[in-house]
Amino acid sequence: MKTRYIFSMGEISRKDNSLAFKNAKGWSYIPIEGVRELYFFNEVSLNSKLLDFLAKAGVVAHFFNYYGHYSGSFYPKESLISGKLLIAQVEAHITKRLIIAKAIVRAIAQNIKEVLYHYYRHGKKELKPVIDWLNNDVERLLNKELDIKQILFIEGQIWHRFYSSFEHFLPKDFLMNKRVKRPPDNPMNALISFGNTLLYTKTISAIYATHLNQSISFLHSPSEARFSLSLDLSEAFKPIIVFRTIFDLVNRKKLQVTKHFDKKLNYALLNEDGKKIFIQAFEERLNEKFLHPKLKRKTTMQSAIKYDGYKLIKFLLEGKEFMPFLLKDKM
Repeated sequence: MKTRYIFSMGEISRKDNSLAFKNAKGWSYIPIEGVRELYFFNEVSLNSKLLDFLAKAGVVAHFFNYYGHYSGSFYPKESLISGKLLIAQVEAHITKRLIIAKAIVRAIAQNIKEVLYHYYRHGKKELKPVIDWLNNDVERLLNKELDIKQILFIEGQIWHRFYSSFEHFLPKDFLMNKRVKRPPDNPMNALISFGNTLLYTKTISAIYATHLNQSISFLHSPSEARFSLSLDLSEAFKPIIVFRTIFDLVNRKKLQVTKHFDKKLNYALLNEDGKKIFIQAFEERLNEKFLHPKLKRKTTMQSAIKYDGYKLIKFLLEGKEFMPFLLKDKM
């Protein structure tokens, strides 16, 4: 199953059993069979007939505006519905929220530690204090009796220390003073926002393939304006997928500030070439095969995200321990 990315302005419609896309260069055709997701990064005209076609084929479509900001997603009506699981998910938000939230924050800390340890092993000894803090102090803090605000504060400290460590292994033109999201104010913030949004939409698609309800979350507060469970389940994968992609592209100079960012917007937005380079590396990391320690077979990061959804279901229905995917288990 493939993901298709469309960057140019145009119109898209159904033609027999294919998607017909027209832009300034003319018509192109995409067989619907094998398409899992569509990403639109420019203005595209479509009609309800096309949406019905996508729905019947089980294709999820994600829309972004010109600036690369996420606008929203279209996915078919949910066919995987479980009243029993829905009740369990609601009850868990009330009675087991702190257990799940702590598990997610533990996984964030452990995955960041593994990412930083790679650079520590290659001579960046300045990273030892933050690695030790992630390995020891975070666990000690999470073992205390905490409320959700305190857990979120610990999560915020983890990300803050992670961002502060960038100065030890990234070139100066990709450093940032602080994390700024809306809108990003420098190249690194632009990369993080773009990568996190891609991962968020991938997680939406993964959860759609389970019986979980997208709106009932545990670390993040449930929200009417977003799929908050996708925010939850994507968190542990950010260090593994988003940041390892960023670090590889930046340190290997495959992405450069002067070539791949929009100068008119203070280099705080990836241009089209930059987006294509990032997406290619992002997809390669998502689809890289490895031997999964629990499944005992080869799988991909894309599948591991969905598997975390199944692990959450096991916790909700059977009480089995929930621990999001850990990078150390992949090694």
